[in-house]
This record gives sequence, structure tokens and C-alpha cells, in this order.
Amino acid sequence: MIDGPRVLCIILNWRTPEMSLQSCEAARIAMQDIAGEIVIVDNDSGDGSFDALQDGTKGLDRVRVVQSGRNGGFGAGNNAGMRAGLSDGAPPDYVYILNSDAFPAPDAIAHLLAHLETTPEAGLVGSYIHGSDGAAHVACFRFPSIAGEFEGAARMGPVSRLLKRHVVPLAVQQSNCRVDWLAGASLMIRQSVLDKIGGFDERFFLYFEETDLCLRAARAGWQTHFVRQSEVKHIGSVSTGMKTWARVPDYWFASRRHYFVKNHGRAYAVAATLAHLGGGMLGQVWRAVRRRPTTDPQHFLRSLMQSDTRAALGAILGRKGPGPAKGTSPLAKEEG
Repeated sequence: MIDGPRVLCIILNWRTPEMSLQSCEAARIAMQDIAGEIVIVDNDSGDGSFDALQDGTKGLDRVRVVQSGRNGGFGAGNNAGMRAGLSDGAPPDYVYILNSDAFPAPDAIAHLLAHLETTPEAGLVGSYIHGSDGAAHVACFRFPSIAGEFEGAARMGPVSRLLKRHVVPLAVQQSNCRVDWLAGASLMIRQSVLDKIGGFDERFFLYFEETDLCLRAARAGWQTHFVRQSEVKHIGSVSTGMKTWARVPDYWFASRRHYFVKNHGRAYAVAATLAHLGGGMLGQVWRAVRRRPTTDPQHFLRSLMQSDTRAALGAILGRKGPGPAKGTSPLAKEEG
């Protein structure tokens, strides 16, 4: 039996059982000297994933497979893993969220654990994320704001310089540092933080849930830290298909809207959308004049305006907005 603080590692699967098993194997190697267990949660894949995961983990020590029972999204699936907990029923000291398409280096989890053990003010810590080609992913961020929405949509040099303190994505960090929030591909959380603020808000189907969790932790007095020594390879967007999105799905807009309304109020949310629309239109003119191509998904600004308008009308008429389409993936997310 391994002594020391116990870590519950949660890997959320949705229709990628082979990759989830590969992620599990990387986590097993990284946890060989760490007390705790790995729980793979199948998020109601409905494609045989649960059976494949059970077959693939037979005989593995400290690994279990559980079924969430519904595709409630990234947060809901990870919450199901937290509820499953350790096999003896005792609470873990730390919960480690690992994407099914993320593969920690052999010492990656140990570095996160050591940082939390020696840094009492840190409630959440995350890793240096890189792709299969070794290129670093953007994984550290500021909290979204009205000014940040304008800058992020405009993406103009003069605007970015003027609003540099509000730019949401941070440059790739080369040393440990405090940040507002971190990408959820590799994120370790104190159980005491979860006991105080709760788990993920399940009203987010996908995206913004880790932003919200870090904000709630910050408001409760906990810091979020980036740990450079912890390195994790992340393929990214395997389950969501984000890299091939022709148009942004409505659940992304719904998550963005919920984040602003929940944390800052409806008036702030409206102002943030207006700032994004204004910045986006200014940026389009800027790039057209300079003959630079746009990198935005097709009709992004129109979709944002339509989604928020439908939601506002629905709220006035007492209707709920549309949920995610059946079969929508709640999993691996692209950083940046």
C-alpha cells in the first residue's frame, strides 16, 4: 500500500474508448508512486464504450470504470466521477481531471501534487500542455471581461496594446505562476476546495465550466497556479471536432452566456456581447482594409447575436433555450 495523500484521477470518456485507455495507461504510470485510484467515467456513449473500457481495464490495479447514465456534459461527467470517489468510500485529498485525449508525462501528476502539498494558498493547479508535435498550447488565461471580449473579437494590434491587461489568453508561461484560470485538460483540485464551493456547474454542457470553477474558487479565497514542470501531451478536439467546426454550435454560446449572467448579471452579459459584436465588426473592417483573411468560424458574429437574442426572448416568454443536440460530445477541448 502506498502512503501519502490520495489522488482520485478522473478520465471522462465519450465514444473514444481506445484513446481513453491510452490516457489511463499514461496516468497509471504517472501515479505508480502516488496513493489513490483512477476512475474512467463513460458519459452514456451508447456505442459499446462502457463494455470496451471494462474489458480493457480487467486486472488493472486501482482502476475502475463507471457509467454516468446520461450525457450531461463535461462538468456533469466529471462530477459523476467525483461522486464515485475512491473504492473504500473515503474522500480523496485531491481530484485530478484528465482529458481522455491527454497523456501526462511520468512525473506530471507528481509535480502537481507536490505543488499543492507545498503551496497552501493554491486550490487548483494545472499543467504545461503541448501537442503531439511538441508545440505548446495556450493553457493559461485571464477571466473574461467586457474589455477582454472587445479585444478578443477585434484582434487588432492597437486595440490589443491598449487593452493588454484584459487580453484573456496569456502567453505560454515558462515558469510556475499564478493565473486566473487554466484549461481543464490536466487540472488538480484540492478536495477541501470542492467541499467548500462544490464541483462543476452542470448547467454548462461544454466550455466555460473550468473558468467558472476557478472563479468560484478565487472568490472563496483560493488561488489557481500553473506548474511548468508538469507536462501533458494533448491531442485536442478529438471528441468535439472543434478544429473542423464550420460554425460554432449553440451550446458554446449558451455556456458563454451562462458564465456572464451567473457571475456578473444580465446587464453585464449584454454589455459583453455588445462589446464582442462591436470589436468583431471593427476587426473585420480592419482586416478587410489590410487584406488579411479572417480566422473566425463562418457567421460567428451573426450566430452570437442570434443566439443571445433567442435566449433573451425565451427569458421574456418564459421558455428555456435549446439544449445540446443528441449525441453531442462533452469532452476534449481545444486550448486557446
